[in-house]
Amino acid sequence: MNFKVSCELEYNLDSPATFLFALKCLQTGGQNVLSESLTTTPVVELEEFSIVSGMNRFSRIKTLNPGTLGVFYNAEVSTSIRVVKTDEIYSNPAGDLNPESIPFLFPSRYCQSDRLRQQAYAMFANYQTPYAVATAVSDWIFENISYVSGSSGETSSAVDTLEQRQGVCRDFAHLGIAFCRALNVPARYATCYAYQLNPPDFHACFEVFIDGWWYMFDSTHLAPLNGLVRIATGRDAADAAVCTIFGNPELTKSVVSCEFLSTDFIPITRDSLVQGQEAIALS
Repeated sequence: MNFKVSCELEYNLDSPATFLFALKCLQTGGQNVLSESLTTTPVVELEEFSIVSGMNRFSRIKTLNPGTLGVFYNAEVSTSIRVVKTDEIYSNPAGDLNPESIPFLFPSRYCQSDRLRQQAYAMFANYQTPYAVATAVSDWIFENISYVSGSSGETSSAVDTLEQRQGVCRDFAHLGIAFCRALNVPARYATCYAYQLNPPDFHACFEVFIDGWWYMFDSTHLAPLNGLVRIATGRDAADAAVCTIFGNPELTKSVVSCEFLSTDFIPITRDSLVQGQEAIALS
């Protein structure tokens, strides 16, 4: 499947600032960036580098002069998914986990799994497999947490979301991750461009690691699971934020787009996966 993604960000600057952007799409076994460009107005120097196991692709920009900074990203990306039957998903005990998944068992800044362990066991300990746990967690969040735009801020955590029972996609993902980790299921945060998301914006989901594959969950149910183009992954939003700023610029414009470059898109949703007793695995 081929997607065209783009974003346009504009900032008002009154003092020097440094930006760390994570706008470029990931290159993975199941996702290939066919073409891309990242430009600025006015033209400024871009420093490109990768962190978090070499996957996430960051662009650092330093500004000195006051005025307006425009940042523009465009890419064409090919994605593929693996649809598997849920009864064919085999779990690994903690002692046999792939080392790459182990950091995603630990509490993190926004996903305090240690503080939610008691609640997680009370609600989900009766589920027998990691995939069943993650599915039950995601479904519970969808049914019990209200999606309310603007209801949380950059310091909001999984504990806050559970207490307030509302949030946005970032908060839904953090709560899902925290519950899964509390039950010894490796889970990570993913920032995405999302096809058919309304209104268009950056989107956040969570993934769990089972038997060598990452399985995607979107507790908001706001976009088809096969319409997600991954930008960055990490322990939580601190690792995969679209933009981290050192300074005090003001964001004055944000336009995000994700288009499918064909006419035969068949959305895969939580309901369609349940009907087919299937799951989506990503490499």
